[in-house]
Amino acid sequence: MRFLVFSSLLAVTLLAGCGTTVVNPVTGQAERTVMDEATEVAEGQKAHQQVLQEYGAYPDPAVQAYVNTLGQKLAAQSHRKQLQWHFTVLDSPEINAFALPGGFVYVTRGLMAYVDSEADLAGVVGHEIGHVTARHGAQRATSEQNAGLGVLAATVLGAVLESQGLSGAGQLAGQVSQSVAAGYIASYGREQELQADGLGAEYLARNNFDPHHMVDVITVLKNQERFAADQARADGLPPPAQGGWLASHPSNDQRLQAITQLANQYNKGNYSDEGRARYLKAIQGLAFGESADQGLSRGHNFYHVPLGIALTAPAGWHFQNTADQLALVNTARDAMLVLRLVPAQAGRDPATIIRTLLKPTQGRTEGAVINGLQATRFSGARQNAQGQVQPIEATVISGPGNNTYLLQWGARDAAALQRARTALRTAEESFRAMTAQDRSAARPWVIKTVAYPKGGFAELARSSPVEAPEAQLRLMNGYYGGGEPAPGQLVKVVQPR
Repeated sequence: MRFLVFSSLLAVTLLAGCGTTVVNPVTGQAERTVMDEATEVAEGQKAHQQVLQEYGAYPDPAVQAYVNTLGQKLAAQSHRKQLQWHFTVLDSPEINAFALPGGFVYVTRGLMAYVDSEADLAGVVGHEIGHVTARHGAQRATSEQNAGLGVLAATVLGAVLESQGLSGAGQLAGQVSQSVAAGYIASYGREQELQADGLGAEYLARNNFDPHHMVDVITVLKNQERFAADQARADGLPPPAQGGWLASHPSNDQRLQAITQLANQYNKGNYSDEGRARYLKAIQGLAFGESADQGLSRGHNFYHVPLGIALTAPAGWHFQNTADQLALVNTARDAMLVLRLVPAQAGRDPATIIRTLLKPTQGRTEGAVINGLQATRFSGARQNAQGQVQPIEATVISGPGNNTYLLQWGARDAAALQRARTALRTAEESFRAMTAQDRSAARPWVIKTVAYPKGGFAELARSSPVEAPEAQLRLMNGYYGGGEPAPGQLVKVVQPR
C-alpha cells in the first residue's frame, strides 16, 4: 500500500483514426491497423511513464542492468531489432511479465524469484518480446478501436490485464466497457499467447539457449496454480479459478502441451550453458514478497515502516494490500475493514473529512482514543446512486507523522455486518504507531543462495520466515512436483534482510 493518489492508466487522451495498412514483421502478412510503428512507440512511451508511476522500478541498478542486457541480446535477434527496446524490472511481488507496444517490456521481481536460470528468464522475456514483434498490442488496439475504445486505452488495458490478473481485468474492463472490451480480449488472447510462446522459443534458439526452457517457464506458472490451489484448500477456501485472466490466456496445461511439442521440433544441438550460476548471482539479495515501501504483512500483523503504523488482523482474517488502500477481509469474504490515508485536500478536522470522503446524509460522531491516538467514530447513512440508503461506519484517526487515516467498515449486507462487528472493532482498535517490537518484526525479506543440505527442504524450512515454508521453497526452486537437488547444489532461500 503506497497510499499514493494517481490516475488510472486509462485516464488518458483517447486517440481515434481510420487506420492504415502495415506488414506484420513476424507473419509477413498485410494487416489493417490504427497503430503504425511510430504510433506504437509514441503510445508505448506515454504508457511506460504511467506504468512506472503505478508500480515503480525495482531500485537496484545491478538487477536492472542484468535484465536489460539479457533483453537487448534477445531483441537484437528478434523480428524487430530496429526498435529502441526498454526492459524494466518492476518493484512488485506479483509473478508476472507484460509488454507494451513499441518495445517496452516489464518483468516483476516476484517472477524473478521463481525462475531458476538465465535461460528461463530469457524465455519469459522472449515471450514478451514476441508480443511486441508480432504487434499483438496494435492488433488488440485495432480491434477495440472498432468497438469504440481509443487506441491508448485499448493498448494499456491489454497490458494491465496481463499485469493485474483477473481482478484488475474485471475492474478495468468495467470502467471502459461493460462487455465489448473484455470480449475482444478474450477472443484474441489465446492465439496471441500461444504465438508469443512460439516466438519465445525461437528467440531462445537464436541466442543459443535451449528452446525447452520455455517448457520450464510454463511449468513455473503451472506449479504456481497448483500451489495456490493447495494453500487455498489448506485454509478451507475454494481453489482459485483456473484458466487465467478473463479466460484470455490458454490454460497452462494447454500451453505446456503446445510449447513442449514446438520445442521438440528444434534440433538438439550444443546449446550454451543455461546460465544458472550467473542468474543466482544476479538475484542474490533480491527483495522477496511485499515491498517495505508499500507495507509488509507478517502473520496476523501488517506493518508500514515509512508511515510508522501497524495493524493486527483477527483470527481467520487476511490482508489485501493494494496501491492505495489496505483491506482486512474475513474468511467468508463478506466483511472487511478498509484503511486509507486521508489526502490533504479532504481537510484536517474529522467532521470535514467525513463530509468530504463519506458524503453522509445523516449520522453522529463520538470521540475516542485508540492506542494513544485521537480518533473520531462515525455511524450514519448515505444514499447511493440508485437512491437506496446505505449504512456507514467509519473511524478517522490521527496517526504518527501528522497523517490522518480513515478506517471504514464494509459488509455484504446488514446480517454480515452484524456477524463481523466484534472482529471489525477488534481490528480497528489494533491500529497503532509502530513499537520497537513491531519494527523488529517488520524486517524485509530477501533471496539468498545456500548449499542444499543433507536434511533437504525440511531442514531449510525450519529457518524460513515464509508461510508454508517447505512448499514455498520447493516451488521457488522448481521441485514442487517432487524430487530434490543434489547435496551441495546452490538453492534459493528467503531470509530477513
